[in-house]
Amino acid sequence: MDRQEAIEFLMDHYDNPRNSGPLEHPDISLTGGNPGCADLITMHARFDKDGKLEAVNWEGEGCTISRAAASYVTEITQGKTAEEIEQMSFEDLIDELGRELVMTRPTCATLALGTLKKGVHEHHMHKLAENAS
Repeated sequence: MDRQEAIEFLMDHYDNPRNSGPLEHPDISLTGGNPGCADLITMHARFDKDGKLEAVNWEGEGCTISRAAASYVTEITQGKTAEEIEQMSFEDLIDELGRELVMTRPTCATLALGTLKKGVHEHHMHKLAENAS
């Protein structure tokens, strides 16, 4: 994607955020922050009985990049398992968002995915411990 396409992509997600707002009965609700930019994003997620992400929403405040990335992350993680989400690459996300634009703010670009991955990991480990007992 060229620079103009990346700008339009980010602005579309910023102006028309996907899956923004609270989520009923989440399995995960975790807040992540980026003090350098005053970003604060809460990721909410719920898994179905097969262990796939059936709903993921976000809430928060922050810069254009962190908010657009949060919106995009909710789209690309739908239907994924905990293992698939944990394996998602920050580098791939940066490429998909438009490396040239977001590389000056990589922490902003990866905040939502990092927060979701941490919450998914904690939830997954809790489920494994429950099943072992």
